[in-house]
Amino acid sequence: MQDTIRIYCKNDHRYYDIQRGTPLLEVYKQIKPDLKFPVVAAFVNYKIQDLTFLVYKPKDIEFIDASCPAGMRCYVRTLLMVLSCAVEELYPQAAMRVMHPICKGYYCQLVWDKSAHQQPVTEEMVEAIKERMTQIIAEDRPIIAEEKQTKEVIKLFRERLDDEKTLFETLGNPYCRYFSMGNFIDYYTDALMPSSGYLNIFDLTSYKGGLFLRIPNRQKPDCLEDIVEQDKMFDIFNEFRGWNKLLHINNVGEYNIAFKNSRTFELIKLSEALHEKKIAQIADEIASSPSHPRFVLISGPSSSGKTTFSKRLSIQLMVNGLRPVAISIDDFFVNREDTPKDANGEWDFEDIHAIDLPFFQEKLNALLRGEEIELPTFDFESGTRKFKGNKLKLQDDNIVILEGLHALNPELTPNIPEEAKYRIFVSCLTTINLDNHNWIPTEDIRLIRRIVRDYNYRGYSARETINRCPSVRRGEEKWIYPFQENANSMFNSSLIFELAVLKKHAEPILEEVPKYCAEFAEAHRLQKFLSYFETIPENEIPPTSFLREFVGGSSFNY
Repeated sequence: MQDTIRIYCKNDHRYYDIQRGTPLLEVYKQIKPDLKFPVVAAFVNYKIQDLTFLVYKPKDIEFIDASCPAGMRCYVRTLLMVLSCAVEELYPQAAMRVMHPICKGYYCQLVWDKSAHQQPVTEEMVEAIKERMTQIIAEDRPIIAEEKQTKEVIKLFRERLDDEKTLFETLGNPYCRYFSMGNFIDYYTDALMPSSGYLNIFDLTSYKGGLFLRIPNRQKPDCLEDIVEQDKMFDIFNEFRGWNKLLHINNVGEYNIAFKNSRTFELIKLSEALHEKKIAQIADEIASSPSHPRFVLISGPSSSGKTTFSKRLSIQLMVNGLRPVAISIDDFFVNREDTPKDANGEWDFEDIHAIDLPFFQEKLNALLRGEEIELPTFDFESGTRKFKGNKLKLQDDNIVILEGLHALNPELTPNIPEEAKYRIFVSCLTTINLDNHNWIPTEDIRLIRRIVRDYNYRGYSARETINRCPSVRRGEEKWIYPFQENANSMFNSSLIFELAVLKKHAEPILEEVPKYCAEFAEAHRLQKFLSYFETIPENEIPPTSFLREFVGGSSFNY
């Protein structure tokens, strides 16, 4: 057997001969690829690997830093392990739980004595934990990935809260991988950095009775991310945590056990009922508002279920004696030749100036004055606006539903009085975590929804949808998220059981992504993520469910 093997470094597009069994970190030091920021991990044949991975066969290798999404996830996982270790060393009777992302960081709580009792943290506790984290980082403690029989791993985690043990027991794998840092052990779904000393940017503050972990900026990871106040978003997360308590489910392990105990029908019915109750409450608030709003503005990121929400809200408004009429903001696009272009010279349909704002505002103001207007229809094939005699005049019981990317942006409706508007932000937020320290990113749920929908109804492959994802997210960051706190109400369209349904739709689509392309890295990560969920049938899901917008069988027309 030869002692050397040949690898291909995608960073500099060159081949190198290395010693068989060399760790990735040593490979990095030997070839010194040019990264803008410190290395955190690597893609090996498009699969994320930590820098302790041993290279025994010829591979394509791409080293990454925290400026790419996979690298930032690796950085944050490592940071959370150090935070968890600091909490255990200072407060061994407590456990740290990652609750959800918020304000461009992560909100965490301390749970005491395995009783699920949350005790508010004090400023002194926060400072002590932060100082211990700084010490752990300064000590540069090695982080080791280990693999043992699942039953042995469960024993190792016996003294911890049940989240990890429950997850291990329901996965059905004979062996499990976990991480150790000295005497501290923890479980994470993917690669970590080689040691605590690789962490160089973080902060920890108190926030709403818990901990707020600040992380590096995603574009400039040598700086901290700015804090963006999201009080309304925090409240909607808390609301869903309360719903989970009604369902007696807080993590995926508990969900899998509920499925095996034949609670699937109950979970579907309760989850759908909670959605309907929330939509009805929003409709009641609109109908009973003293200002009598004439326009309901609905916005949210891609694949949040805005269209289904609009249709279900319309039904509830009718229950309240109102007659909703829908106006599509897309019908007010400027002609194609007047559409703004992005930095690459491509048509930028997500730019707010892709809408003919003066014309749009003129029509809304005319409606508000009680005038009759003719609504346009945008012909996407020719890229021009057309009129087909579609007239509208608002009656006393009419209310206009405006759904679109820019609906919450003040620039869209600057001349409409505030009292005439009711704003709603719709998103698909995480409802449960995998376990204490492994959260489910909201972007992942929406991406899986979009992959299934685009494949079934728009003719796009998973590879194409994944390829467009960075552009979609940039548009959301620029045009949606800055205005979400303008909402009068927020709605979480996520369903606690949906990934268990989407799994059987998404897995065969993801399997089609070639293993030789960059999109395979994301496809492989999503496949691994879906493997944590038991698959459930969808026959009990009602035809008005948000999930039907993506898997089919809806009673609404889209």
